[in-house]
Amino acid sequence: MSEIINNREERQRILKELIKELHDGKTVDDVKERFDQLIKGVSVSEISQMEQNLIAEGLPVEEVQRLCDVHAAVFKGSIEDIHKPQAAHEQPGHPVHTFILENRALERLIENSILPALDRFEKNDKQENIEALLAHMKKLLEVDRHFSRKENILFPYLEKYEITGPPKVMWGVDDEIREDIKKSIRLLNNYDGSSKNAAESVRKAVHGVKEMIFKEENILFPLALETLTEDEWRKMEEDSDEIGYTLVRPAGKWKPERRETVTSESERPVIDKGTIRLETGVFTTEELEAMLNSLPVDITFVDKNDTVKYFSQGKERIFDRTKAVIGRSVQNCHPPASVHVVEKIVEDLRSGRKDSEEFWIQRGDLFVHIRYFAVRNEAGDYLGTVEFTQNIRPLQALTGEKRLLDE
Repeated sequence: MSEIINNREERQRILKELIKELHDGKTVDDVKERFDQLIKGVSVSEISQMEQNLIAEGLPVEEVQRLCDVHAAVFKGSIEDIHKPQAAHEQPGHPVHTFILENRALERLIENSILPALDRFEKNDKQENIEALLAHMKKLLEVDRHFSRKENILFPYLEKYEITGPPKVMWGVDDEIREDIKKSIRLLNNYDGSSKNAAESVRKAVHGVKEMIFKEENILFPLALETLTEDEWRKMEEDSDEIGYTLVRPAGKWKPERRETVTSESERPVIDKGTIRLETGVFTTEELEAMLNSLPVDITFVDKNDTVKYFSQGKERIFDRTKAVIGRSVQNCHPPASVHVVEKIVEDLRSGRKDSEEFWIQRGDLFVHIRYFAVRNEAGDYLGTVEFTQNIRPLQALTGEKRLLDE
């Protein structure tokens, strides 16, 4: 067995076999022992690389995702095998420190509020107990901001080091957890007397959150701490306020060990407010940026290579965007379950089969209209795609006419 474990290609083959066995119906316990032997003496980064290689070979992300629960089961039994740098965790304000603070707050919410409320609900499903449990589950849904920072800020930096497989897998699991929490809320909101169904749904959602906490702290964060630079962590901290936090705020402002961080020339803020000449007019850089940001819409431009090049920063933001997304592949900006939709839209616009596409969705109190337009030059060459997103709920309410200015 030691010869097998010491052979990287053989480890890759065994990992693929284990995924197939899980696909065919075996349980975590069935494959746990073989996986445990497989990863002895192997770092977190190498396990992640093996998974990424499988995805690169064409194995669907959803299949690799089956390993998440096996990771958790094995690592809980041999936590000393995981490289877990502590220095950054101990520094208030560091993104990892904040992520972990949120995880502790989520655990308190689960243990001190949700589970006791669930116990009372199962014993007596009177309206008071339903409403108490519902309120706690709505609070748990705040984990969305924790997941969103991870997906929209941390993952882009890992992708710069060509670490794409593990983030895609984890994003898929995040989406499953979001949906499980929302399902629990729907069942309690529209309670039909089936306490067993509602309780099982709550338990599944809570279990998902707890398992993700473990996977983040023992797989994702150690991998990121092994990989990212101090400057990258600093930029992540700066971008985090844009999305927000879950249940708690950062414990302070992180102060990197060295006195001054270095910013590359390509990352320095633009100081030049020079003139931009267009065919039908002239702007200063300041005027153009301010004009775009004054519009009550989200505008995102993706170039012909599917790279995100620009997004507006208006007051009426609908979807989370941070500066970490600039330079990122548009496919990596969406959950794995919807990547095929994004690719189809872009390919239709690129090929000329379509010049535009549109969707509309309900998002809380918003009615969101999302439109995509092909951007072409005068010769008809494809330059990229612009996404134009707007809350049209106020427009739907318009009636009659308004021709004069209100006093």
